[in-house]
Formats: sequence, C-alpha cells, structure tokens
Amino acid sequence: MSIVSKLPAVGTTIFSQMSQLAAEHHAINLSQGFPDFAANPFLLQRLAKHSAEGLNQYAPMPGVPMLRAQIAALTARCYQRQVCADNEITVTSGATEALFVAIQMLVQPGDEVLLFDPAYDSYAPAIQLAGGTPVHVRLQAPDYQVDWSLVSAVMTPRTRLIIVNSPHNPTGMVFKESDWLALQQLVLTHQLYCISDEVYEHMVFDQAAQLSAHCFAALAARTVVVSSFGKTFHVTGWKLGYAIAPPSLTAEFRKIHQYVTFASFTPAQYAIADMLQQQPEQVAELGQFYQQKRDFFAAALATSRFTLLPCAGTYFQLLDYRAIAAEMTDVQFCQWLTTEHKVAAIPLSVFYQQGSTDRIIRLCFAKEQHTLAQAAEILCQL
Repeated sequence: MSIVSKLPAVGTTIFSQMSQLAAEHHAINLSQGFPDFAANPFLLQRLAKHSAEGLNQYAPMPGVPMLRAQIAALTARCYQRQVCADNEITVTSGATEALFVAIQMLVQPGDEVLLFDPAYDSYAPAIQLAGGTPVHVRLQAPDYQVDWSLVSAVMTPRTRLIIVNSPHNPTGMVFKESDWLALQQLVLTHQLYCISDEVYEHMVFDQAAQLSAHCFAALAARTVVVSSFGKTFHVTGWKLGYAIAPPSLTAEFRKIHQYVTFASFTPAQYAIADMLQQQPEQVAELGQFYQQKRDFFAAALATSRFTLLPCAGTYFQLLDYRAIAAEMTDVQFCQWLTTEHKVAAIPLSVFYQQGSTDRIIRLCFAKEQHTLAQAAEILCQL
C-alpha cells in the first residue's frame, strides 16, 4: 500500500539528526535547545508530591484552574494585561501544540501566511496541513531586523495571518517597541490575525524592556500569544505550554485542542502552579541567569576564529565560521564539527525556505558552565 504524503518535502528534523549524530560520536551537544542541568528542586518536589497524592488522571481540557489563575497573574505582572483565566487561557502539550492548533484555527485553504526566515521549523508544515501557503520574508545577517516596508509589499488580498517570534529562534533578535507598533499597524490595516511565538519571552538581555504582543491592546485583540513552561523552568521534556487569546479565538482554539491532546501532564500543571505562586522570582531572574551564560560563552570564545553575531535574547548564539572553513556549507561544517571535533551545532540554512549561503551556525548555551568551557576550548583550537 502507498499513500500520497501531505508533507512530501518533510523528513526528520535537523534537531533530531544532529542530536543523533552527537550521540553516535560522543560529541558535546550544543545543537538541540535543551538544558543539561537539573530543574529547580522545589519544582521537582512538588511534582513528586502531586503525583504521590493521586493527581495523575486527566486534567480539565483547558488546563488546571489554579495554573490558569497563576498564568493570568504572571501576565499581569510582566505585561500589565488583565486576561481571564476561564476563557482566554488554554494549557497545551508544549508550545508546538499551541502553535499547530492556532494555525489550524486561523488558516483556511487558499490563505497566505507571512513568516520570517530564518523560522522555527514547525510553522510551515502546520500551514500547509491547513491548506494555506507560507510566504517567507527573509531577514538578513547580522542583526536580522524586520524591514516592515518589505512586509507590506508582499501583502496580497489572500494574506490572513502573520507569525512573529520574539525573542527570535534561531537568531537571538528581539523586537523593539517600534517593531511591535509596526506589526500592530499592519494587522489593523489589513485586518490580519497574528500568532506571537513568545516561548523565550523571559530571556531578554542587557536591561532591555520585556515587550510582548500583550503590551499593545489593539494587537492583542487579534493575536494568539504562545508561551512555554518547558523553556522557562528548564523542563522541556514535560511538554507544557499555553496560549492566551481573546474569548472568541479561545473558544475556537479549544475546539481543535480537545481533539489533538485534550489535556496535558496533570501533576506537572499543579507543580508549575505552585512554582509560579511560591517562587515567582524564578521567572523574574531568568533573563539575568541566561545573560550570564551568554557572556561566559562569548568570553570563552574570544580567542577563536569565529565571529559572534548579536544575541539580545533566547539561549542561542550564532557564529560565523567563514574564517575557518568558508569552502564548506553550514550543513557540511556542522557534520564535520560533530564527527571530527566532537561539538554538535545546527546549520542556520535549515531555517530558511530556500536555504542560505551564509556561513553561520547556531549553538545552544543553556548548559552547565563546564560544558560551555569544554566546548569553547575545542572551538578555539579550530
């Protein structure tokens, strides 16, 4: 038997490929974006407590009420936006589920969806499965800023949705207030919807303001904001995220969500609710925590032949390797780096619709200091 693939151009993700290659060659894995350090002991203790007390069955479809209440409080603290826990917040099985559900909700066959390349790899397949067409707007090194006049120029009567990501994976770019205002104007002028992927929202560096679609009322009224507890609390394997949207969008979002995962990891929802209520400083201090790691890694690479690109947020650092091996594509370089020098990275070209000739790789610095030091020592010898 054979079937016609709905995603004929899609294979195993580069993240899985590079992690597998790193494991095979016993390389330091700075490719896939996950920490190599333990989660907060209080969080793990609360998880064990709630599981031992029997909270192991299905959670309510929208999420545990006490967690949604804490999400509403967190949103008010960070962005001064009041949202309703009952009809504007939905807990999901990871941010990627929230992104998928939001795209299925908003995109109809024939619609066009604006994306910014380099882009997280789950956006385009979800758009295609909904019958939409991704329209890619290319961001340029080294700062990867959005040219909003170019965005306006690619708009058509079929444009329905724009997906933004700030802080931005893979580049570390962070939207300024002018970007959010330009986005808001674009959405209002063309009556678009917006998905704002903000999974790295608490990782903003150098005392920059932590801005969000939440901060702009007219934009928020037409936006699904997607966030991640896995990123915030160093527990990516728990696969817990959430979506905040106006009531009418949330109602439609939940219609699809209930048939994708229905509900998410119950004891973890209670544990994270406890964490948000009893140790809110863990969120407030996250930016400084990762800025220290960024700065340590950058200092450790100071004598290398790599050129470090700006990193204003996230836990990813881009490196230009042209001074080392300009003749290699970034895919070839990452394979060589992993197999011959035992450090795994991600080639930036895989984040583009049509690839890239830039000689740039992405490294994750969400690692223990000794891991970063060991990797940097190798990289400085190239």
